[in-house]
Amino acid sequence: LTSTGLMALITFLTPAAGALAGALAVVLVTLLARAALIPAGVAQAKAEQTRARLAPRLRELQKRHRGDRERLQRATMELYRAEGASPLAGCLPLLLQAPIVGLLYSVFLHPVIGDHANELLAQNLFGVPLGASLVGALRAGTADHATWIVIGCLVLAIALVGELTLRLFRPSPPEASNASGIPAVPAGLLGVLQFATAVIALFVPLAAGLYLLTTVAWTLVQRLILRRLYPAPS
Repeated sequence: LTSTGLMALITFLTPAAGALAGALAVVLVTLLARAALIPAGVAQAKAEQTRARLAPRLRELQKRHRGDRERLQRATMELYRAEGASPLAGCLPLLLQAPIVGLLYSVFLHPVIGDHANELLAQNLFGVPLGASLVGALRAGTADHATWIVIGCLVLAIALVGELTLRLFRPSPPEASNASGIPAVPAGLLGVLQFATAVIALFVPLAAGLYLLTTVAWTLVQRLILRRLYPAPS
């Protein structure tokens, strides 16, 4: 159904976009899916704001009950209940997003869907099929200049968005201590994770790479907006 809808969208876009209709359809469908998930993003931002507001009191509880883990857990849950919040509030939005994101991503990833060839991957962007990957083209010996330029620029754009995201949302030392008791992510690991999506884009079809680029760019903009709407307490 999703693949059929995409092909219908491509047919609709072709008179205006021409050969770019397939790539444009991938971007538009991804944007629509991310827009539908805005409520989940808002819920997650609110949960992060609550955790930041409660962080000083959680740290105080950790100091007070340092040697009694069970009592610390009870005190932590009592604090969240008193504030009408939950320490797991930010997890539910992520779980709700997973099926939608997974279904959409599979349409851009698999050459066969429902025993039928995925026609979307036969479309192209500047002469590069949406079903082509850079690693796959290198293995097959079909990596021409267009493949290197198009997919190379895509991977570079994803890496740049990742670097920008890391710089804008790098946790300060007090935040990195994580009063919830969950170990903080080492700064070196954050530097590796920012390029993970770019590396994945080398192996997946170009259509999936466009999805990844649109997603990381949307996520960056959404986080900037939500951080302004729901700022962490100073």
